[in-house]
Amino acid sequence: MSKLGGVKAPHHKNTANSIPEQIPVPAEVILPMSMHSGAPASPIVSAGDYIKVGQLIAEANGFVSSPVHASVSGTVKSVGESIVITSDGKNEVWEGIKPPSVSNLSEFLEAVRNSGVVGLGGAGYPTAPKFTLKESVKLDYILVNGAECEPYITSDTRTMIDDTDHVWNGILLMKEFLKPKNIVICIENNKPLPIKKFKDLCKDKEGISVRVLPSLYPQGERKVLVYNVTGRIVPEGGRLPDIGCIVVNCTTVSVFAKYIKTGIPLVSKCITVDGSAVKNPKNIIAPIGTSVRDIFNYCGLFNNGELNQNIKKITLGGPMMGVAIPDIDTPIVKITNAILAFSEKNAQPNEPSACIKCGRCVSKCPMNLMPSLMEEAYELKKTELLKKLKVEMCAECACCAFTCPANRHLVQVFLLAKRMLKESKQ
Repeated sequence: MSKLGGVKAPHHKNTANSIPEQIPVPAEVILPMSMHSGAPASPIVSAGDYIKVGQLIAEANGFVSSPVHASVSGTVKSVGESIVITSDGKNEVWEGIKPPSVSNLSEFLEAVRNSGVVGLGGAGYPTAPKFTLKESVKLDYILVNGAECEPYITSDTRTMIDDTDHVWNGILLMKEFLKPKNIVICIENNKPLPIKKFKDLCKDKEGISVRVLPSLYPQGERKVLVYNVTGRIVPEGGRLPDIGCIVVNCTTVSVFAKYIKTGIPLVSKCITVDGSAVKNPKNIIAPIGTSVRDIFNYCGLFNNGELNQNIKKITLGGPMMGVAIPDIDTPIVKITNAILAFSEKNAQPNEPSACIKCGRCVSKCPMNLMPSLMEEAYELKKTELLKKLKVEMCAECACCAFTCPANRHLVQVFLLAKRMLKESKQ
C-alpha cells in the first residue's frame, strides 16, 4: 500500500520527558461559549453567582455542541460570549460531582456528552455526536490517535505516559459500547515509552492493537491516519463512518474515561510551553480559561513585570497549524494543546517570490491535491476551477508551504479560496 504525502518536519520534542506541572490557581478565568465546532453553549449562570470546580455553567445548545464547566471556584464576574469567573483561590470541587451510571450505549453517549469533551487533537468536534452512529454503519475501526506529529507538542505523549489507565479504560469502554471490530492505538515511532506501555496492555486483548507509524507530518491528520492504517479512502464530501472508521484523540479518550470513573468533567488541560524564545520549555496543567499571560508568568517568561522582549510571535497550537495571537490575555480553551513563543528569527515570514513550478507542493500534499494550480485559480477568481481542483479537501496542514522554495503563502490562500467558494454557493 502506498503512503500519502507529507514532510519530515523537525520534531523539537524538547518536553517529551517533562512531567506536567500544575500551575497555581489563576485570579481569573475566561471561558468562551464556543470552544468547539457547532453551536455555542448556552449560559445557565448569572453575574454574581458563586460556583465551584466542575459545576455546569453552560449547557450544550443542540446536537453538535458541548457543555462548559467551571474550571475554578469563585464568583461569576460577567456573562456573554464568554463567562468570566473571579477565583477565590480555593479551587473547591462542586458537591454535585458524582460518577454517572453507564450500563448501555445510551448512557455511555450521555456520559461522553456531559463530560464536555471534544476533539482535543485540535478539531474540536464534540465527541458524543461522533460516537452517535446510524444503524447502517458497520464500525470496523476505531483509531486512537496518539501520533502527535506537530513539532514541539508533547501534551498527548504525556497523557499516554501519565494517564495510561484512563486512556486504556476509555478504550475498553469504546470496545464495550461501540462494538468496533478493531481498535488500533496509533503512535509514531519517536514515542517509545507510550508504544511499550500500550503494547503490554494489548497482549491479551483481542481486537485491540498498537500500530507504530513513521514520524512523518501530518501523520495524525484523520484522513491520512485512516489511509495509512486501514488503506481506506474517505470520499470527497464523505465522513469517516461512511467507510466504517472513527478517529478519536488519545487525550479525548482519557477525559471521558476519567469522567465516567470520577464524575470530573473537562476543566483543565495539559499544555506544552515551548518555542525558540523559551529557555526552559515544560508541560503544565492549567484550568481551562487561564490566560496566556498567567501561564507565561508561571513559566518565567516575564522580567520585572514585562514580557520577555525576545518573544516576537506567540501561537496557540503547533507551528504548522497553530494560530498566532495578538494578545497574551487570550485564554486557553478546550482544544489548546500548546503555547509556543518564537524569537525574531522564527517569527517573521519569508518574503514570497514567483512560483517556479517545481512541483514540490504537489509531491508533499497528503491529500494528493495540486496546490500551485489552486493558488492560480484563486488569484484568477475561478470558482468552478477551484471546485474541480477540490480545494475544499485541503487539510490546511501547511506541507505545501513548508516545502515551497518560493515561500508562497499557500495555506492562507486556500483558506480564502474556501471562503470564496462558500460565498459563491450562498
